[in-house]
Amino acid sequence: MPHLLLLRHAKSSWVDPSLADFDRPLAPRGERAAREMGKWIGKRKWRPTLVLCSTAVRAVQTLDLVLAELPKAPEVRLYKSLYLAPPSRMLRLLAGQPPEAGSIMIVAHNPGMENLAMQLAAGDSAQAVRSMAEKYPTAALAHFRLPSWSQAARGGAVLKDFVRPRDLG
Repeated sequence: MPHLLLLRHAKSSWVDPSLADFDRPLAPRGERAAREMGKWIGKRKWRPTLVLCSTAVRAVQTLDLVLAELPKAPEVRLYKSLYLAPPSRMLRLLAGQPPEAGSIMIVAHNPGMENLAMQLAAGDSAQAVRSMAEKYPTAALAHFRLPSWSQAARGGAVLKDFVRPRDLG
């Protein structure tokens, strides 16, 4: 069963009001959180072998900081279509990935990220699901096991972890 990691981009900055939403960079707090999440992911056996990332500045910066903490860099594919993508778009993208990709991480935005995580976790009553339903904050990561990439939309996902930056220390 493959691993799916859903990483919401880290906290962005609102310092420059002239920037379009797409162009907002990370705030210092977001930079710290992305590094910490990268360290946490880097210690896992299921770290990503493929990353699908939004091209929004804050998503790419989050990914860069996470990747700097991993022992081995995964393949990265950037998609403008992941900017504010609904769950259906993320699931279609995921379904087209090769079966041999053992662990895929999507780096994207809310509300789509949270909605996809809740859709995949439907019916699960674990504490992780309750925490996720309470709030899916910036730089939070949901880790699922799936039957296959092509079957993700049909159910059978199991939420293994839900980690927020505040959980890391």
